[in-house]
Amino acid sequence: MLDLCPEKVDKYEEKLRNFYTEHIHGDEEIRYCLEGSGYFDVRDKDDRWIRIWIKPGDLIVLPAGIYHRSDYALDDREEVLEAWYMDDSTEDQRLPHHREPKELVSLDKLSELGVLSWRLDADNYEADEELKKIRADRGYSYVDFIEVCPEKLPNYEEKIKNFFEEHLHTDEEIRYCLAGSGYFDVRDRNDAWIRVWVKKGGMIVLPAGIYHRFTLDSNNYIKAMRLFIGDPIWTPFNRPHDHLPARKDYIETFVQKDAASPAVDAAA
Repeated sequence: MLDLCPEKVDKYEEKLRNFYTEHIHGDEEIRYCLEGSGYFDVRDKDDRWIRIWIKPGDLIVLPAGIYHRSDYALDDREEVLEAWYMDDSTEDQRLPHHREPKELVSLDKLSELGVLSWRLDADNYEADEELKKIRADRGYSYVDFIEVCPEKLPNYEEKIKNFFEEHLHTDEEIRYCLAGSGYFDVRDRNDAWIRVWVKKGGMIVLPAGIYHRFTLDSNNYIKAMRLFIGDPIWTPFNRPHDHLPARKDYIETFVQKDAASPAVDAAA
């Protein structure tokens, strides 16, 4: 039995850091949660982190050889990425615009649309090994920073209006939120809007060819790292631009591919 809390474990902070260092074991790791809660993070086949939240009554088995880490201290942290289906209201774009009742969207659902995300250490971005690995693996050679707020962005009102025009890019759009927060809205396969709330520590990748838009939330501020493969091309193509190769590739990869699956299963 293990009671993991500051009052009952010697060198508590040190042990937490050790648990949270990515590692493997030569045997299974089995944990049965009797009280409290915590996170087990594991790598998927594409080397992205999956966070598993265990609570009383949950038993988890991690296979020998899987890279993982445990976080028992921070299970009350605010999520840095949240997503939901939007209502049809034309009220202030900076409001959440939840449907009633709320329809939340999982990060797995977003990944099916080609939208990738990570939770990173925004306070340590210059030395963050995970960010370095993502950049190396995905070829993000270019980096700059942008602060979006009335005081720091020239032609603020015009640019906010342009950001919120539905558009696509012929390359990925990569943003890493270092401070503040904002909304990235993306279309699902049925052309419905999904609102993705990105907060400090959240990194999001929108695939080339996906229709999307951006707005600040009611806090009116975001500082973001912009990443790119090679020299940056920020050109937006406002909808409709369905004839572009990037749009056709997106439809083929993320819309038509899965849309055809039920018919294949039925035929089988």
